[in-house]
Amino acid sequence: MKTPEWSFTPFKGLRDALDNNKYVPGKTIAPEIKTDEEIFLDAMADVREIKQFREMPPKRPPKITLSRSREDDSLEDLRRVVRGELRIRLSDTGEYIEWVRPNTRKDIVHRLHRGDFAVQDCIDLHGLTLGEAEEAMSSFFKEALRKRLFCIKVIHGRGLRSPNGPVLKRALERLLQGQLRKCVLAYSTARACDGGLGASYVLFKAK
Repeated sequence: MKTPEWSFTPFKGLRDALDNNKYVPGKTIAPEIKTDEEIFLDAMADVREIKQFREMPPKRPPKITLSRSREDDSLEDLRRVVRGELRIRLSDTGEYIEWVRPNTRKDIVHRLHRGDFAVQDCIDLHGLTLGEAEEAMSSFFKEALRKRLFCIKVIHGRGLRSPNGPVLKRALERLLQGQLRKCVLAYSTARACDGGLGASYVLFKAK
């Protein structure tokens, strides 16, 4: 009887498969070994290219903004000072000096540097030797105290051309901290318009 085309035949071809693998005594059947390339090709047999990915634009890397360092900020501040766009705070420099008598309100010296007290007399030490300057300051302060002046100014320069630095400025501080200490209420570097780092205000105690 002829088997209809629609019949279920699960073992069809089984006999041929058995015949091809018949056991032969003394014969070893070597297993089939595939190369890496063959294994890869078998694994990729059903892989299909997604053509839409060809048209995908590459992602742009995120924009990175580098923060400015303190050194960059300092250099920019110096450029602004040179261009006249930024004023230097004299109190932030190493040449700035100030002193106030103990047990005295600390804002006195800040007010002095700010120019809150009118300068009543001034001495200019430019061109004098150290000995001449010390003698001139001694006479000047003695006369100021005799007149009961309250605020005076001493122009001593910055000593930029001197190999020994601000010699006259240090001489002034020695005098104010020595012989005249009991008479001095405060002293500080002058304002820029009054000589700046090359001059100092002195405030005497009121009698």
